[in-house]
Amino acid sequence: METSSTDLPTLVHEDSETPSETPVFALHRGGKIETVARTPLRDRADLSLAYTPGVAEVCLAIAAEPGLLDVYTGRGNTVAVVSDGTAVLGLGDIGPGAAMPVMEGKALLFKHFGGVDAVPICLDTTDPDEIVETVARLAPTFGGINLEDISAPRCFEIEARLRERLDLPVFHDDQHGTAVVVLAALRNAAQVTGRELAGLRVVVAGAGAAGVAIAGILRGAGIGDIVVCDSRGILSSGRPGLNGHKAALAEVTNPQGLSGGLAEAMAGADVYIGVSGGQVPEAAVASMAPGAFVFALANPTPEVHPELAARHASVVGTGRSDYPNQINNVLAFPGIFRGALDVRATAITEGMKLAAAAAIAACVEHPTAGEVVPDVFDTRVAPAVAAAVAQAARDEGVARA
Repeated sequence: METSSTDLPTLVHEDSETPSETPVFALHRGGKIETVARTPLRDRADLSLAYTPGVAEVCLAIAAEPGLLDVYTGRGNTVAVVSDGTAVLGLGDIGPGAAMPVMEGKALLFKHFGGVDAVPICLDTTDPDEIVETVARLAPTFGGINLEDISAPRCFEIEARLRERLDLPVFHDDQHGTAVVVLAALRNAAQVTGRELAGLRVVVAGAGAAGVAIAGILRGAGIGDIVVCDSRGILSSGRPGLNGHKAALAEVTNPQGLSGGLAEAMAGADVYIGVSGGQVPEAAVASMAPGAFVFALANPTPEVHPELAARHASVVGTGRSDYPNQINNVLAFPGIFRGALDVRATAITEGMKLAAAAAIAACVEHPTAGEVVPDVFDTRVAPAVAAAVAQAARDEGVARA
């Protein structure tokens, strides 16, 4: 049975004379992105150049020299935003169709902030083999692959297999975009408080996609004392029942061999990074080292309310736009892909992520406790990140241009 908009009371204001969509639904009607022609099609001459017979010359040139694909088509500036809808925002497993508005939104952000064309692709499968095979077969169409909202631990396997199989940038933003911006914020927070980054003791609450990547990039930045907690407590090499990625994480974190729960981990810690949801008792926050940093990133309800965190911490960050220090992936992924595409990178390396974090941090010329990351609309950020990532790609030998 067909359903009209007036049959959906959650979408309309029923107290008005003429029912109308709420602003959020009105904005999404028809989708948020469209295809726009880059070349004119005014007459038969244009048609003969854009399509037959002229296009045949370009096809033959690419067949003879495959590298020309990125020169004479839009592939070199186009990214696939791929999801299976299993871990969408704070909504969870809502399926590929319901995930489409988020993927369209991601494509909008790619274009607005990085000038990158992005195509949302929502796959009706959760099988890693099928996802990897589908994306690999689509690869000739795209210059990069942005994986989005795929649940852990499958996301680790899918990304790893695609990185191994494809010679183009593959990036799971829920992991690495979050990690890059967290590191940028941490760099500036350390500068503001006169600390050395390497000397910080960090607690990461959450051992899913973001938590694993955050721990990884912080280790790459020289921080050695990192404790990761999941819903059952501290990850340690002696804890039984850890799955593959948690067992691997336990081997390279928790150097003091702590055991217990989050409260035991946070006692005396310099940094709390929350990527798990739930609520942290105030007593645990109060037990942290003097002048601690609290980055509570769950949305819309942070693990530690910013006002509570401010009672005990010197620097507070959230994922929300209505408090200072919004740690938002949009500071990272448009510039990372812009830089990678500009040099036709074959991968996104750890060095490129570290370079992105440094560039984001440097966009805050005079960091303060209330500004350790730039504003998401700061127009300097994406170009700075792109330049840093491109140079790192060249330095690491993954650039082809």
